[in-house]
Amino acid sequence: MNYRHAFHAGNYADVFKHALLLQLLRALQRKEKGFLYLDTHAGRGAYELLSTSAAVPSGKNRRPEWPEGIGRLWHAGNLPPVLGDYVALVRDFDRRMGAAGGQPRFYPGSPWIATLVRRPQDRLVFWEQQPGEAGVLREEFGRRRRTSVECGDGYGALRAALPPPEHRALVLIDPPFEDPGEVDAILAALREGLRRFPGGIYAVWHPVTERAQTETFRAALKALTRQPTVWAELAVTADPQVRMKGCSLLVINPPWGFADHLQSLLPVLAKMLAVDAGATSRWAWLVPEQ
Repeated sequence: MNYRHAFHAGNYADVFKHALLLQLLRALQRKEKGFLYLDTHAGRGAYELLSTSAAVPSGKNRRPEWPEGIGRLWHAGNLPPVLGDYVALVRDFDRRMGAAGGQPRFYPGSPWIATLVRRPQDRLVFWEQQPGEAGVLREEFGRRRRTSVECGDGYGALRAALPPPEHRALVLIDPPFEDPGEVDAILAALREGLRRFPGGIYAVWHPVTERAQTETFRAALKALTRQPTVWAELAVTADPQVRMKGCSLLVINPPWGFADHLQSLLPVLAKMLAVDAGATSRWAWLVPEQ
């Protein structure tokens, strides 16, 4: 596996994914009872945005991607509350890491997003397959209360961790999509997860590349479950020369009110993160609520 997220940290896809992830976590915390947060492809947890040169593939001259992501929101005013909540959390993390605040320097990955809002009764489990990244993750989180780090195939995490003793769970599946069989692996993991714990919330991030592939994936997911499922999509460009035009998040068993957040949040993200006039956002129920 060659993927390293450091070069992409804080880009438009991270903004989209983490703003929605935060709202899923907030929704679960409306109830006092604790829950399990399971991250199947956790990465290293934190990224230094101003030191991305080491993350650029050898022989390639590329700019970091965060200025067109979190960089566009950093000084923005009049953000909707949902998006303001996310930016405030990233700013707080940046300060915790010792940054001066003039521009973003440190960006939290999904493990830190969950850690920053975790209550004492909530439990966090992070899986990461790459030993180097898992080592960094374990060093940062391995001794924290009600937090564990596993180095291994994250798809196996659903079998290992579900059903949870808390009887409540949010599972984030966010793979690098390097393997041609990634979609099949996601579907197999979801099938196992739903068999073991049908009431869990399952959030799956995926890139939007070819439209046919995206629609095929959604159709396969629809055939997999009868549980309420919603999808949200952000495209920052319509340029046919750009392979990855956007990204999507599918959520099985979304918490009450999550779709309302999509309706207010997605158009703002499309406007603020647009690369060209072809930027769009949309959402719909894949499997409607009963």
